[in-house]
Amino acid sequence: MAELLDVKIKELIQQQKWADIRELLSELPAPDIADMLPHLDKHERVLIFRVFPRPSSAEVFSYLQSQDKDTLLTELTDEEAHQILSNISPDDRTEFFEELPGQAIQRLLNLLNPDDRKETLQLLGYPEESVGRLMTPDYVAVRPDWTINHALEHIRTKGKDCETINVVYVADASWRLLDALELRRFILSNPDDLVSQIMDYSYVSISAFKDREEAVRMIQHYDLVAVPVVDSEGVLVGIVTVDDVLDVAQEEATEDFQKSAAVEPLKMSYRETGIWALYRKRIIWLLMLVFVSLISSGVIAAYEDMLASSIALAFFIPLLIASGGNTGAQSATLIVRAIATGDVTTGQWLWAVGKEIGVGVLLGITMGMATWVLGFFRGGFKIGIVVGLSMISIVIVTNIMGVVLPFFLTRFRIDPAVASNPLITSVADAIGLVIYFTIATRVLIVL
Repeated sequence: MAELLDVKIKELIQQQKWADIRELLSELPAPDIADMLPHLDKHERVLIFRVFPRPSSAEVFSYLQSQDKDTLLTELTDEEAHQILSNISPDDRTEFFEELPGQAIQRLLNLLNPDDRKETLQLLGYPEESVGRLMTPDYVAVRPDWTINHALEHIRTKGKDCETINVVYVADASWRLLDALELRRFILSNPDDLVSQIMDYSYVSISAFKDREEAVRMIQHYDLVAVPVVDSEGVLVGIVTVDDVLDVAQEEATEDFQKSAAVEPLKMSYRETGIWALYRKRIIWLLMLVFVSLISSGVIAAYEDMLASSIALAFFIPLLIASGGNTGAQSATLIVRAIATGDVTTGQWLWAVGKEIGVGVLLGITMGMATWVLGFFRGGFKIGIVVGLSMISIVIVTNIMGVVLPFFLTRFRIDPAVASNPLITSVADAIGLVIYFTIATRVLIVL
């Protein structure tokens, strides 16, 4: 479908049928047009944007990848770039700017009018990944001493430029937030009543300096379409809408996936990230894990004589260390996700550890019995005992390690996502070998 659309657009451009192009594009959703643009030639992209009405072109621009946005702006004239940047929402503009290098930001800031430039610089002044960077200053606010009729007139006037008018905010003369009211309250109330008469002072807000993940949790918990953003003095400075939160949730989930695979999170999409950048994001963790794995090699070297005297022990090393790594990765993944969603708090670490001890015991006994049978048939009674006891011990220990490590990292303000698969597996390998050879030494000597 996308390929057919590209061909159709190219044919219409060659035939210079601008009205047909405008009609065709007007029937397509903005995200679909944004997906199509990178596949067109430079002059075709420029022509498409010149055919578009300005508001529509700005909407399509907001759905482009950051690299494609920057490329398109360099292809357009300064006036055309100015029109696009002026028409996109402040939060989308800020998100685009914060992904660019300083020189590119300065170039694009010069294309904005003084008010838009001031607004953008203000949003960029908040900490990276804070709610302040995510919010938009385009909202509707009314005064408590206005009549309902006056408030509705104000909503009609100011609401055209706002992302949402489902919620109307009430602020005093100093712009301190007093309430957040649904629009239907204004519509259903007596026009001569005061706004203060329909206020219930029941609202939630978030600080502009909070991490944006907190906004995600708040909107999910309270089932909101928007949450007001305030400064340290309670002054209303913007709002965060549910569509912004969905983008953040997707980005945070992507970051966690990448960290769980021992990859430093990518700043851009995989398609936009170059080979050198991907190398730098991965090599550091891989080198660190190599050094962790050297511990396992050292453990095997220390028990070289035992392996030589009972070669059957070597057969079960891959089985045991893989089981330990898998068990630890499972518990770590469950706890990391529970912490991220707020299902488990750091204060509940002791309860979580106790719970996973119980789970680990059950898993260990089950897997220990299975491996005892394998050990018995492969190496005899003694080897069966060693392998069975080792499996029980390894599974219990690595399961506890998988739940403790995320809490430990969270305590020191390190993202617990780094505790997942590669790190847990590497550490579990070394611990599993120590347990295995320690049990083997004791059992083989006694029996």
